[in-house]
Amino acid sequence: MTKAQLETAIRNRFLDLIREMISDKMDTDALPVSASELAIPCLDDENNESWALIKVSIPRGTRNGEGGYIPYNGYSANEEYIYTLREKADKKAAAEAKKQRKIEHDQKVRAEKKAVAEANKNLKELRKIKLTESKEDTDDYAKEYAPHELTDMIN
Repeated sequence: MTKAQLETAIRNRFLDLIREMISDKMDTDALPVSASELAIPCLDDENNESWALIKVSIPRGTRNGEGGYIPYNGYSANEEYIYTLREKADKKAAAEAKKQRKIEHDQKVRAEKKAVAEANKNLKELRKIKLTESKEDTDDYAKEYAPHELTDMIN
């Protein structure tokens, strides 16, 4: 048998196994839609019909440039996948930590601005009170001393 025939035999065994398991467990048929794919009718939570598509492939590997292949290694592919997932999780955690630091910083800045605004408001109120007191003092001075000084000036 050729390499392609051996790979086709492996793929067909997996497709038959998957088809049998789906028929037994889900009481539905897995319909072949190509030499390497099965389509499975399914219902979502609202009883709308959808389809699941399962593809079985037998990868040869990557071309090595000399007319051959570097054989596919599922173990190293799995390690790379796990590494990629960890890397994504680390990036997500770092982004979340950065976001949390920014939120805390923004809350601190808002609190400081609010405190400054409150202090300015209190300062304005204090100035109004001082201005009012100052006007009252000058009015009292004018009432008490101004007439005497005027009479002294006239005489």
